[in-house]
Amino acid sequence: MGGNALQRDYQKGTIEEQERNTFKTLENLVFLVENNYRLVITHGNGPQVGDILLKNDAGESVYNIPQMPLDICVAGTQGEIGYMIERILRNVLNKHGLHRNVITIVSQVIVNHKGKAFKNPTKRIGRSYPKDMIRELERTKGWKFKSELKAENGFRRVVPSPEPVDIMNKDAIKQLAMKDNIVITAGGGGIPVYIDNKNNVRPVEAVIDKDFASALLAVSIGARELYFLTDVPYVYLNYQTPDQKIAEFLDYNDTRKYLEQNMFGEGNMKPKIEASLYFIERGGEKSVITEATRLKNKKYGSRITMFYD
Repeated sequence: MGGNALQRDYQKGTIEEQERNTFKTLENLVFLVENNYRLVITHGNGPQVGDILLKNDAGESVYNIPQMPLDICVAGTQGEIGYMIERILRNVLNKHGLHRNVITIVSQVIVNHKGKAFKNPTKRIGRSYPKDMIRELERTKGWKFKSELKAENGFRRVVPSPEPVDIMNKDAIKQLAMKDNIVITAGGGGIPVYIDNKNNVRPVEAVIDKDFASALLAVSIGARELYFLTDVPYVYLNYQTPDQKIAEFLDYNDTRKYLEQNMFGEGNMKPKIEASLYFIERGGEKSVITEATRLKNKKYGSRITMFYD
């Protein structure tokens, strides 16, 4: 479930808004449960983590409350969003006379903490800071910044965005799902951690790509189908250009060709396409990218499906 499934761009992000959005999204998954699908749900958390970082700033500047590191912020949003999805999904199932156990797992995801992503942080997080503040923050907190084009004289903190390497508790997730429990996990790409030379789990300041984390989880548990619920009904080639074209059904080879020709949006659709290809290359049967309301609409073919061939 992408961020739009929880919070729309034009909304304030109140809990009432998020609950209504979540209910509407989850209503579209009922037919999967009715058809005996075993579901594992992942979700975005960008707006929610952004809000926590703003609260961190406010608490530190006004009340001298120490800021929490990014891994704790991700864990917190996994818990709160997982709880919201779990509670509302139980109500949706109850409405339709269905019963499944719904379980939220706050998940840690292993990354390569010495990989190239840590040499060139690119993921912007948090608020914009004026230039006269960032030198002090770089000195006292070790943060790194890049200019923010949308904000005049603004700079935003950047952190690494590494690809996930392994999902902790993947075996438990699979076992729960295979016993017909609906599992909510790997929210926001998961909490980024690594294993040190003493085999201890250590956190890192990073944001994992949630699309790749979902694809890795799907492969790790042997899922047959992978669904990305986003805010557009189709995948487009050359999106928002005069040559824009709907790509309703694509096979693996055509998708790879279009990707190499840079015909997918760099900041929005491309990561989902790459994650879909990763899934198909490792045995997945199909990957679907669409908005939730279109999932059941097979008559008009309102989804993009990639078949392995």
